Amino acid sequence: MTSVTPAAYPSGSATADELRRAPELHPEVERLIIDTRERVRRGLPPRDRLVSFGLAFGFLGASSAFLLLAHTSRHPGVFTVVLYTVLYGLLSRVSFEAGVGYAIPVQLVLVPMLFVLPLSWVPFCVAAGYLLRDPRRLRQMTLPRASLRLVSSWHALGPAVVLALAAAPADRLPRWSAWPIYLGALAAQFALDSAVTWIREEGLGAPHSPLRTQGFTYAVDAGLAPIGLLVAFAAAEHPALVVVVLPLVGLLAILAREREQRIDAALELGHAYRGTAFLLGDVVEADDVYTGEHSRDVVSLTLEVADRFGLSARERRNAEFVALLHDVGKIRIPASIINKAGPLDPEERAVIETHTLEGEAMLKKVGGLLGEIGHVVRSCHERWDGEGYPDRLAGEAIPLVARIVCCTDAYSAMTTNRPYRKARSVAEAVAELRRCAGSHFDPRVVEALAAVVA
Repeated sequence: MTSVTPAAYPSGSATADELRRAPELHPEVERLIIDTRERVRRGLPPRDRLVSFGLAFGFLGASSAFLLLAHTSRHPGVFTVVLYTVLYGLLSRVSFEAGVGYAIPVQLVLVPMLFVLPLSWVPFCVAAGYLLRDPRRLRQMTLPRASLRLVSSWHALGPAVVLALAAAPADRLPRWSAWPIYLGALAAQFALDSAVTWIREEGLGAPHSPLRTQGFTYAVDAGLAPIGLLVAFAAAEHPALVVVVLPLVGLLAILAREREQRIDAALELGHAYRGTAFLLGDVVEADDVYTGEHSRDVVSLTLEVADRFGLSARERRNAEFVALLHDVGKIRIPASIINKAGPLDPEERAVIETHTLEGEAMLKKVGGLLGEIGHVVRSCHERWDGEGYPDRLAGEAIPLVARIVCCTDAYSAMTTNRPYRKARSVAEAVAELRRCAGSHFDPRVVEALAAVVA
């Protein structure tokens, strides 16, 4: 499979059964898929059009130069050229969503192409296959969409040039002893595809590392390349034998559809978790305006501190939910205690300290992702010295996210007006956090928060 520029692929809704079976997407992958689908829905913005037109003209120029400079001893018939071009277009319709684009199993045809057709024809045949992939919509083809199809054809130029430089015109039949050359051709394909992807993402102002976001695509490309080479051994002598890949393509089409449905289900599940979290946050705010506004302040501070610690996308998402819901258990605490205008007595203090346990129990009832963060919500009032509640955890035994929320929670409380006292200044609040560092708070978290609010 090679990566292709996002195109409009239909996406259905997940059923209830699919939602229950849906795997959890990595937050970074989820964000990239959502961004890509949104870009497809909106169409190409002016900046992206300019970059795409530039890359499309670059492809046509480079391919034309290769066509003029390369020599060939191959003279396939029209039927062979049409067969490979149409088959390439057919395979390009089988798409696996992968980060910033799609992966398609064209390696099964591209590799035989390199040993059957003149090498200098391959990039143009690939481009023609992309352009003709859906004949029914050919009349609706716009110039921007056609340019994207040409941009997606760049990957074919790399291996064609490598094989042209590495072999004499009469010596291009596949042979096992030439495996280093074939490996170099595959590397050229990946390098050119990565470069084009990087240029397009730079043009959009949102660069992503191709190896990080398209690792799935390149891994499957590498897996299908040997199968394509086996087909090439047979097709070099009998070009029509390339059709033996069709049963495998049919199987991949089924798997691609199942993958799309599972991604849809996972996205809907992620939206459901986020919606539930914010709904619970709204319930907290409706029950106690201060607690609700305070929780949203803690979310903002927590995410900034989390970034200072370099938390992964998954940990950062969990930190957001924990910060939003760290006080959700206060829904079950009497309002007379929550809003008391003065210090709490020991009995009232014991009641309010149960809110972390109540919060954990509520989130576990919700289950899924929110159930998983319940134990972190439970620990948000533990102290660095082990004198907190409810489990008297100490030091590194306290989850990092809970340590961060504990500190940002205290800072937000100190800098907010309450019925029984006025808000402290930023400097006073930071000084108090530093005074309590090493006893109440993790010293590293205190310094990270101080840097954020400075």
